[in-house]
Amino acid sequence: MLDILKPLIATFIMPLPLAALLVLLGVMLWWLGRRLAARILVILAVVGLLLASLGPVSEGLLSPLESRYTPLLDTASLEGVAAVVVLGGGWNPDGPGPASMRLSESSAQRLLEGVRLVQALPQARLLVSGASRDPHREPVAAGYSQAAAELGVTASRVVMLDTPVDTAQEAYAVREVLAPGERFVLVTSASHMPRAVLHFQRAGLKPIPAPTRFKTGDRSGSPLHFWLPSAQHLRKTERALYEYMGLLALELDH
Repeated sequence: MLDILKPLIATFIMPLPLAALLVLLGVMLWWLGRRLAARILVILAVVGLLLASLGPVSEGLLSPLESRYTPLLDTASLEGVAAVVVLGGGWNPDGPGPASMRLSESSAQRLLEGVRLVQALPQARLLVSGASRDPHREPVAAGYSQAAAELGVTASRVVMLDTPVDTAQEAYAVREVLAPGERFVLVTSASHMPRAVLHFQRAGLKPIPAPTRFKTGDRSGSPLHFWLPSAQHLRKTERALYEYMGLLALELDH
């Protein structure tokens, strides 16, 4: 039941579904003659969605998450690292082209960073994680493994963890594979890294963060775009809200 409720709650507190729900409630109140309450709900929906679609709001929410850990540039400091762990994401096992093309954008960037690191650490293994919620489809870990082979990583260095369906399960799966005290690098999206590190620490592990896929701080486009509502800003706000919810759930569960 909890596995069903968690994504359901996460969906309905996102700006767009929440705005749609408020408008629906506003329409119902209008039919019931509660005109003032209906207007208030519709105004809240429109203003909230507008704010969530602005650059200053989305960057202000997402940047504190992404700035918690910096990119791992100095591989010389990783002497003795036994594994590079790439957390799961998404992929289309039935799509056209090589596996590297069928990974989602976040998964592709995570794997690329993982491959960069294992190439700099010839003794390290590449642990790729992620199950499929559909038992008839190949898990994300299999997509990672195939794409890593396409990028030149030998099969003997790749370990698939194809049963975890969330970050908490991934942490415990990694703990089962590593020997006690083995050092490892953890690769995931920058916004997800604070929550991922906390999950791994709860499992008694000490990950070395290697965040990737930074979505904030890019002002290379038109300055006007930053101040105008856009779907890109809305997606950043949704990403931030999702991670803050996950962090809150972890705190409440502690």
